[in-house]
Amino acid sequence: MLAAAAVVAVSGCSTKAPDSGGGGGGGAAEGEVTTDVGVEGTTIRLGVLTDLTGVFAALGTDITNGNTLYWQDNQVCDTYDVELEVQDTGYVPQTGVQLYSGMEPNVLAMQQTIGSPINTALAGDYESDSIVNFPSAWARTLTEIPGTGVLGATYDVEIANGYQYLFDQGLLADGDTVGHIYFEGEYGENGLAGTRAVAEARGLNVVEAQIKSTDQDMSAQVTQFASEGVDAIVLTVAPGQTASVAAVAQSAGLDVPILGSNPVFAPGLLQGPSAQWLKDHLYVASPITAWDTQPELLEQYEAAYPNTTPSLGVIFGYAMGDVMKQVLDAACEGGDLTREGVLAAFGELSDVDTGGLIVPLAGFETGVSPSTQSFVLRPADVPGGAEVVQDAFEGELATDLAG
Repeated sequence: MLAAAAVVAVSGCSTKAPDSGGGGGGGAAEGEVTTDVGVEGTTIRLGVLTDLTGVFAALGTDITNGNTLYWQDNQVCDTYDVELEVQDTGYVPQTGVQLYSGMEPNVLAMQQTIGSPINTALAGDYESDSIVNFPSAWARTLTEIPGTGVLGATYDVEIANGYQYLFDQGLLADGDTVGHIYFEGEYGENGLAGTRAVAEARGLNVVEAQIKSTDQDMSAQVTQFASEGVDAIVLTVAPGQTASVAAVAQSAGLDVPILGSNPVFAPGLLQGPSAQWLKDHLYVASPITAWDTQPELLEQYEAAYPNTTPSLGVIFGYAMGDVMKQVLDAACEGGDLTREGVLAAFGELSDVDTGGLIVPLAGFETGVSPSTQSFVLRPADVPGGAEVVQDAFEGELATDLAG
């Protein structure tokens, strides 16, 4: 059964459309801008395929709230309000394909598609429909989809940067043994590729453990790691599996660092019995900064969404809106807000700066990681549940892995 659509009207402050004598925000006048799908009058509709009920439900909700918050206060070319059509895939690829089929005739571009499997399932449709899409996912395979912009380092680069931090802090050494639990599919396997590259460069021994996204009990994997004497545990999983790893490791007295790719953590983990253990052991390589660097945005979010606990997904969702605006502004100023015009503007975007919300992006080149940098975060009793312990940096293997 398909989830019902939620149309979120997120119009910016009232701004009269420019007349034929001038352009909004330095761009072409409304009458001079060519449009086709997803633009009606001075309203642009963007699609959102998110996860509100599956394994990444908490993250998907926060990312979508961040998308919404951004477009409440921003317009394209000081002229066009943005409306989001939000659909819940439940992190099921076939559901995502069906939902996209229903929304495709009405949207100019995809503001968000969550999950590497769903982005991969839609790759052919996005290419044939000339859709610009920003995934809430960082798998290397997604950089092969024309028009799809990964907003940060790909998982292999990201996890390699995380290893670099552990080496630099003396938490891991050449020749050590690590256990890596990873989801089957693009997300987990791309993270594992990063581990394998680091292992080759630094002589690590790797104990690999593939799981399904529906597997929740990590007892067998952590018990195996303990028996093999691992010096660190590496995760490319979801927060539920992270909680299980922490509980089992804590019970077994396995006092080793845990390194994770950015989706492994959610602030709700700090409400569980292993909260302190996670604060003492977990390191997260991330394309997204933490709330301690964005106090004004936090205040804005708490006013819009009171009585919630915002994760870093909100920051990412807000940054996604900012990058989409840069693309749409460029297309508008070029006089072409058709899908082809937006796709062309996307292809020309370079040196993308979101004011520190996410790592800097060089641009979107097929098969290449858009960034070589990552933040390193640690769980803490602060808004969002994490704080920055290492500002955006590039590890020794990042450039080679980036492609």
